[in-house]
Amino acid sequence: MIYAVYGKVDFTEPYLAVIDAGGVCYAVNTSLQTLSRLKKGEAARLFTYLYLREGICDLYGFISREELSSFKLLIGISGVGPKAAVSILSASTPEKLALAVITGDERALTVAPGIGKKLAQRIILELKDKLSRDVAAAPSGAGAAAFEPGDSFTEAQAALCVLGYSPVEAAMAVKGLDETLPLEELIRQALKRMSR
Repeated sequence: MIYAVYGKVDFTEPYLAVIDAGGVCYAVNTSLQTLSRLKKGEAARLFTYLYLREGICDLYGFISREELSSFKLLIGISGVGPKAAVSILSASTPEKLALAVITGDERALTVAPGIGKKLAQRIILELKDKLSRDVAAAPSGAGAAAFEPGDSFTEAQAALCVLGYSPVEAAMAVKGLDETLPLEELIRQALKRMSR
């Protein structure tokens, strides 16, 4: 399994970055969000996912673990392939995706090319179901009671869980943050804490 590709950015085009890693050039499919942070000739690390299906072997890579985690969650949903997942992540950050799921904002997903209303509804429903299962399976002390709607801290924790973090990790990440911040900023700051 290829965890990440690190090297010089050799070439980019929409949805593709070519990374020269010690003389071997990897064609990495990626989002426009990731591409916006890459510069030709500069070093970059992309966290990767190798997509294997009948006759298909494609490498997908993202600038952050959160974006990769979001990609994996999206392709796990019936009807969402890698191209649709990349389209969503090109139109939205992981924080905005999590926020859309928590608030049920299907319009935030339909701005991505190729994502219609029905698919957006399915994504929100399946990711909310996954969140409910994860919270129910959490160890005692970090359980579902911690996620009551209406409180920005608990909504931020729920959004972090949508991104693949455990309820315990999510609770620790938001602890001590300024509760007057908008929900998206709470999520962003919690993610910064977790990446340290």
